[in-house]
Amino acid sequence: MLNSTSGTTGRPKLVTQFANRMIAFSKMAFEAADFTRDDVMLGAVPGPFGFGLWTAHYATAMLGMKTVLMERFTVDEMFRLIDAEQVTILACVSTQFKMMLDAPALGSASLGSLRAMFTGGEAVPYERALQFEERVGAKVLQFYGSNESGAISNTSLRDTADQRLRTAGRVIDVMDMRLYDAQGRDITETGGPGRPGVCGPTICMGYYGDPAANEELFHDGRLMMPDLVTVDSDGYLRVVGRTSDLIIRGGKNISAIEVEELVEQHPGVLMASAVPVPDDLFGERIGVAVTVNGPAVTVADITQYLSDRGISKHLYPERIVVLDELPRAAGGKVAKGAVREIVAAQTAADADLRGVLAE
Repeated sequence: MLNSTSGTTGRPKLVTQFANRMIAFSKMAFEAADFTRDDVMLGAVPGPFGFGLWTAHYATAMLGMKTVLMERFTVDEMFRLIDAEQVTILACVSTQFKMMLDAPALGSASLGSLRAMFTGGEAVPYERALQFEERVGAKVLQFYGSNESGAISNTSLRDTADQRLRTAGRVIDVMDMRLYDAQGRDITETGGPGRPGVCGPTICMGYYGDPAANEELFHDGRLMMPDLVTVDSDGYLRVVGRTSDLIIRGGKNISAIEVEELVEQHPGVLMASAVPVPDDLFGERIGVAVTVNGPAVTVADITQYLSDRGISKHLYPERIVVLDELPRAAGGKVAKGAVREIVAAQTAADADLRGVLAE
């Protein structure tokens, strides 16, 4: 079976899938959230993608449980379906559950049937995940992995709140994961940060008809992830950066994920996407596209907010672009390539493009 990647940072590719990896993935989910055939699943991610495949097709069929499908994702339609079908388990990417939290209808939505929400595919910000649990009442669970790798680590209902919300879970026993440095050397014993390389029952067979891409995908016989992670002494994994998301300013590596999480703590910001902006002096500067819940925020607003909280200056945004919404790829995640183009096209420190791009 072939399915496409979502192509958040480049040209989509065809991933060579097979049924056993989706079955293995689903069994991991059953154990993490104590699934029964009486559960009702709503998969808010598109069915043809990796996340959608196990939620919409495999897990529900394996248990004979009801699955609720959406023709097209909107927050209001998801709220309606959760209430009408008494959905107990929701599956969505981080972008989607952030949109739920920011929706005016959340206060009146009937979401009491939900007991768990699976998310993944993007970094899961602690503050927003905690807000989801407090406002919706469902436990936030996540897998760390990709369309190509399947699940590498996961959280479960038996984890503490800190383990569930501050980590991507414990590395799964049947997944053989090693960490590598930028030169491809095995640094697993250090705990990282390093780039994960993995073998196990959920990894794919590579990209269809693309030997050059497969040469990059595999190293030392393992499927390589594009992230930088740490693993603590208890086996819990934390994503601390992404090789393609590093902003290298004046020779210093800055995690775009860390910048995004800090900016999203500002009360006027709904969502943020941090990207490198080319610069003659420093090589790259920090650019951030945001959506807001009121007036446009500025670089000065954000830097003052971060300064008041004692945040290091090397994480301050240097360009802020306000958008009606962040561009998203077909899989529901933020399309970082499109964000880079939009932010790089602006020359001023602050730009309010609400309504401009739509025209």
